Amino acid sequence: MKKTIGILAHVDAGKTTLSEQLLYYSNSIKNRGRVDHKTSFFDNNIIEKERGITIFSEIATFNFNESKYYLIDTPGHVDFSSEMERAIQILDYAIIVISAVEGIQGHTETIWNLLEKNKIPTVLFINKTDRIGADIEKVLKSIKENFDDKVFLINNNFRDSELSKELIEFIAENDDMLLEKYLLEQYEKDLWIEQFKNLIKQRKVFPCFYGSALQDIKILDFFNTFDYITSTEYFKDDNFKGKVYKIKYDNSGNRLTYIKALKGILKVKDEIPYLSEEKEIYEKVNEIRLYNGEKYITLDKVEAGMVFAVTGLSKTKAGIELGSLNNGEKYILVPTMKSKVIFDKNLNVKEILKIFKILECEDPSLNIEWIEETEEIQVHIMGPIQLEILKTIIQNRFKLIVNFGQCKIIYKETIKEKSFGCGHFEPLKHYAEVHLKLEPLDRGRGVIFNNNCHVDELSIGYQNLIKNHLFEKQHKGILTGSTITDLKVTLITGRAHNKHTSGGDFREATFRALRQGLEKVENILLEPYYSFKIEANIEHIGKVLSDIQKLKGIFEEPKIVGNKVKIKGYGPVVKFMNYSMELLSFTGGKGIINLNFIGYDICHNTEEIIKEIEYNKDKDREYTSSSIFCSKGQSYVIEGYKADDYMHCLKK
Repeated sequence: MKKTIGILAHVDAGKTTLSEQLLYYSNSIKNRGRVDHKTSFFDNNIIEKERGITIFSEIATFNFNESKYYLIDTPGHVDFSSEMERAIQILDYAIIVISAVEGIQGHTETIWNLLEKNKIPTVLFINKTDRIGADIEKVLKSIKENFDDKVFLINNNFRDSELSKELIEFIAENDDMLLEKYLLEQYEKDLWIEQFKNLIKQRKVFPCFYGSALQDIKILDFFNTFDYITSTEYFKDDNFKGKVYKIKYDNSGNRLTYIKALKGILKVKDEIPYLSEEKEIYEKVNEIRLYNGEKYITLDKVEAGMVFAVTGLSKTKAGIELGSLNNGEKYILVPTMKSKVIFDKNLNVKEILKIFKILECEDPSLNIEWIEETEEIQVHIMGPIQLEILKTIIQNRFKLIVNFGQCKIIYKETIKEKSFGCGHFEPLKHYAEVHLKLEPLDRGRGVIFNNNCHVDELSIGYQNLIKNHLFEKQHKGILTGSTITDLKVTLITGRAHNKHTSGGDFREATFRALRQGLEKVENILLEPYYSFKIEANIEHIGKVLSDIQKLKGIFEEPKIVGNKVKIKGYGPVVKFMNYSMELLSFTGGKGIINLNFIGYDICHNTEEIIKEIEYNKDKDREYTSSSIFCSKGQSYVIEGYKADDYMHCLKK
């Protein structure tokens, strides 16, 4: 049986140490490594060893009992959480590690929400039970309050022994058939275990274990039981389908595509279809590698349930499905900050951009921007620690020294109401016209395309071309030049010329139509928001509530439990991103704040940001609402606000 499992946790909860124990008990390693001793199996990158944190998701392959395991170790630091999110989508089961001392922390909640969104069966492991201050019952209560109350604490290995009376009752309570059998005193262990497995798979129940990974307390019991209550089923007799979860370049410059095989068999030299940038791609697999840490072996073929890497695929991205033409995953965790790349002006900027594009292939969340006018490279980031790591990676890997400018918030823009935009591009011997309808969408929807254009007005090929141009890049808004989002773009009609329409004409007309539509209505500036949970002693309630209001936050009615106050709410990232240090300061280190990115909403200080950024929409050479027409062999420009009167499709 093949099982892909991931160990996930807030940083310093003991995730990598638990991974070491599982590798040791599966005879994959002879000696258990330690993060603090820089000897762990997974943290083999020099930066990971120096920092003592996991930065890159890595895979270990091993056998335990009758199962073949693919163990994915993921970053625990929030600045590298996008790497974790990409790995989550291929898991059969997830193990969330929670410290018995610190309990649920901010990033733990993010992990839980991602697993819930991806419907990944989950078990929990309460770690560090040997430490002073450990409180298993308190953490278990917190798990039930914050995550799900269908959690059961398992304290023994029941592979070769009977289930406890409490577990028998717990399973029966969550399954109607078993409940009836239980009431009729018809208990059968095999049936109960089988149903327990099904309930876990369906995320209806969540087993919870405890112990100490560092001190090797109850680890083998946990692993034996985990192996006993988990199962998978994959089918080889089908067409190949796989999920891409990672892109990486090896030391020789080979582009590696990391894949989880979902069904079928894949062989070397097989040609795989997939969708990239809205285009159908067919590429041949040159080599198949099965990785175990840094080392790998080559295989002639792989089958459903396996996790591996291939060479030969040049357009793949994390999230796409191979063997199908489905679009890739839309990720929840997105950067909220960006920074300018600072480098020696004597260097070739195009070569530096090429390096950052390689890094972007490996981590799409970097979303590298090239500003043509100023020859400036901007990188999107989750947090300042990520910049420090990027700087070191670039120096070690590419022998290049760069610095980064001050972190700035990433803003976005949308429109308040429906609008129509027209674009016409007709220099001499060119011709294209595009008419679009723009409509605002709910927050977090991004940009979507709809087509109401009839083939009698414009051929399917040109209609698809317009769609491709809309999605080939992120488009700027008119307030600050920030990316537009939450927008439904509908193609209404268009026009081409049999003789004069050529490559690029519809690109020009489409961009002009979009820009003109934006300029016709009120635009809205959006900024990223956090949800927050704050816990402090009751004596600090006044100070905390006052701070939330100063930080432009919105909060629910505070809940008082004993001498503690708990406050939930949400507020702008820019205001709350550094509040944790202030909270710790005035609460004497006892205040707790958990922050989770929840998306974009209306900016709290729009006018101030517009003034600060100083974007002039009329001087942006890349974007214009003006249209170009031609009369008697002479081209002329009509400004966007009066271009409708000249549009050919609007003329009767």
